[in-house]
Amino acid sequence: MESVQWKVDGMSCTNCALSIHKYLQASGIEAPKVSFMDGEVQFDMPQEIKKEILIKGIQKLGYKVRGQEEKQVKKWLDNNKDRALFSFLFTVPLVMHMIPGVHIHLLMNPYIQLTLTLPVFILGMSYFGKSAWYSITQGIPNMNVLVSIGALASFGYSLYGTLIGQGALFAYYETTATIITLVFFGNYLEDASVQSTQRALKDLVKAQKVMANMIVFDENHKEIIFNVESTSLKVGDIILVNAGETIPMDSKILWGEASVNESIVTGESVPVFRKMHDILLGGSTIENGTIKAYVTAVGDDTVLANILKMVKAAQGEKPPVQILADKISAIFVPLVLGIALLTLIGNLIITDIGFGASMLRAIAVLVISCPCAMGLATPAAIAVGLGRGARNGVLFKNAKSLETFKDIKQVVFDKTGTLTSGHFTITNFKIEEGITENDFKQIAYSLEKYSNHPIAKCISTHWKNKEDIKWKTIEEIKGRGIQATDKEGHTYFAGSYATLNENKAEDGHNIYIQKNNVFIGWIDVADEIRPEAKEVIATLHKQGIHTILLSGDRKIKCEQVGKALGIQEIISEQSPADKLNKLEALTKISPTAMVGDGINDAPALAKATIGISLSNASHIAIQSAQVILMNQGLKNLPMALGLGRRTYETIKENLAWAFSYNIIAIPVAALGLLGTWGPTYGALIMGLSDVVLAINSLRLFKKKLV
Repeated sequence: MESVQWKVDGMSCTNCALSIHKYLQASGIEAPKVSFMDGEVQFDMPQEIKKEILIKGIQKLGYKVRGQEEKQVKKWLDNNKDRALFSFLFTVPLVMHMIPGVHIHLLMNPYIQLTLTLPVFILGMSYFGKSAWYSITQGIPNMNVLVSIGALASFGYSLYGTLIGQGALFAYYETTATIITLVFFGNYLEDASVQSTQRALKDLVKAQKVMANMIVFDENHKEIIFNVESTSLKVGDIILVNAGETIPMDSKILWGEASVNESIVTGESVPVFRKMHDILLGGSTIENGTIKAYVTAVGDDTVLANILKMVKAAQGEKPPVQILADKISAIFVPLVLGIALLTLIGNLIITDIGFGASMLRAIAVLVISCPCAMGLATPAAIAVGLGRGARNGVLFKNAKSLETFKDIKQVVFDKTGTLTSGHFTITNFKIEEGITENDFKQIAYSLEKYSNHPIAKCISTHWKNKEDIKWKTIEEIKGRGIQATDKEGHTYFAGSYATLNENKAEDGHNIYIQKNNVFIGWIDVADEIRPEAKEVIATLHKQGIHTILLSGDRKIKCEQVGKALGIQEIISEQSPADKLNKLEALTKISPTAMVGDGINDAPALAKATIGISLSNASHIAIQSAQVILMNQGLKNLPMALGLGRRTYETIKENLAWAFSYNIIAIPVAALGLLGTWGPTYGALIMGLSDVVLAINSLRLFKKKLV
């Protein structure tokens, strides 16, 4: 199978995406992914299906397919803005004679009106009509069906009157032209509105495309600097970055030091100090200093690129609240067609306004209804919510987790590396008789260097020994410690007090080391509490969220940290299995978020209602979590919770508007309350309805979250 990724222009709401999705499925494509927010279509194409046929089918629906690499070439009348302007030039003369005080006799001639209407009608039908017909033949009627029937009805009625010599009585040409013009204008506003909700994502995309100073060497080993596009860089290339410049790709510093603004990636506006051997994130900006670095990741492998992939993937996900809107959108067009027909028949039977006026009311029903409003309500809010999160260092892997935050009643924290910084120092150690200090340190280093646990990393860093022991076997036992066997058959174990086979040592120390099941010494390390942790916990309490510390560490250590931070419930000495069982029990009581960073936290993160990981966590923890805090700390946790709640509130507001609009607008049009200009007003109001949703969604950028 070939993996296909297209950019599709012209999608403006869920209804558009649904049309393409259903068409691809009907054509034999399994599980296509269609996102109208970023205009991307992805699927695996079987060999027996021809790509050209699929492209033609999508284009017949009214959308334009271009390859991912293909640049968008602007053509006249190829976008809604140009179509609206073109139609406007012909429509203005048509409506001038209807303005009070303006009387141009020539414009009253039905043949002149036909001449002015015809270019607008042809353009409208070539776009709306073609799309409407193909959507009907595919069994997926879209909004263009409503517009096309409305325009065809008014144009056909007017043309009939002109041909029988009764043009003055059947003159609704201006209605045809106005409907098409205003719908083009409404689509343009809709496109602009959708694009505006994507502005945070656009900022991230822009940060990927910068110029870079690449360093090369001539035959005399003299440095030569070339100015190149960041996309041309490769892993291993050496770059020079000066103050005020953007770091083009993920890199590692070879020379120099600098103050770096990483807000584009982490959301943290305060610059961080970076020195030799430190990692630099592509998209960050050097505020002070100059550095030379070699590129460690390019293209899709960079941190920024992965953030973009996560945000785009999340946008493509449908949260539960959208399911109802999608179901209604699917039956909306046939429903409106039925209401329009009833409006026509009902007005003919009940009122004496005549066929022409009854038809205008039916047309007004067609053009004022807006299925896009319901389709746009949820994605617009989700796009802004995900964008604001990404801009502030909070990444959501799916839209569902963004919505689920509204239900969270309690937050569970791991201790080491989560509530504490994970920056350990060895404070004390004790060795049993018969073991030299050098041998003890060698054993400890040789064991702990194979573990990713923060305490193990501390010991292996501080006691690094060139003469490490070559193990025959070594195994890390999750939640207990690390076990090894040397070539002579001696067994070694480093773990907590609970792992001791004999109680020759007092409890209260961090690491206990055994040789052949005999205790040989203990090690104490100190870990500082994250400076932001206390404020974060206090903020959660103000929001009515219950806090729990859940750790595999000893009771005395957990209580020290928990009491210092004011955590309401402390659960200690838990194995990974215990953590998993505890999370399962907690989630049954109420929706629970879990914040962790280690390998032993991964099962619990996956089991929680929402798993939250820090950006510097273990790979498996990041994979198991649904939300990642990119600032390497807890600072943005309250913001993430608040963003979830505010996004859900915005979705509810948008859906309320979408439903209310259609419930009120359609009867108003059917009853003729819009007057003789009903279709015109209807088309204008319909175009503006989606703008209201976009504006309300954009408010999410400014809403207070904490």
